[in-house]
Amino acid sequence: MRKISCFMLLSLFVIVGNFSSSAYADETVTLSKGQSLYVPAYSHIYAGNREMEILLTVTLSIRNVDLKHSITITTVDYHGTKGERIRKYLDRAVVLSPFESKRFVIAQKDKSGGSGANFLVVWKSEKSVNPPLIESVMIGAEGQQGISFTSRGQVITTTN
Repeated sequence: MRKISCFMLLSLFVIVGNFSSSAYADETVTLSKGQSLYVPAYSHIYAGNREMEILLTVTLSIRNVDLKHSITITTVDYHGTKGERIRKYLDRAVVLSPFESKRFVIAQKDKSGGSGANFLVVWKSEKSVNPPLIESVMIGAEGQQGISFTSRGQVITTTN
């Protein structure tokens, strides 16, 4: 009886896994001529009962995933927990060729953004393109412990 239960459990994992992964394969790509995105970032997080701060290095990654067309990044602004703009990264627009990437880094010791920090990223294109992949990567290490995680950008306006 134990063999049947293990087999049934394994079958259930395979079936559930197939349904959950197929959702991505069925997604339709929506082309765009531009977007504004909110990208969560965390200059620090809290741990333990005393809310000990763990400082994190934040990397904002912007990746042009269109096969044929360039995109233009017009705005990359870093905002703090209270919504205030802390840093404006671009004085002029930056063009990313197909499959080109650009990164912006917040140092681990810079906790000015707080636990609710975020980026505003605005991009545009002359043609309808695959929207870029925009995410933040947070990583921190203290002694022998480390933590890392990512956050994806959330579209807040779009140009079609």
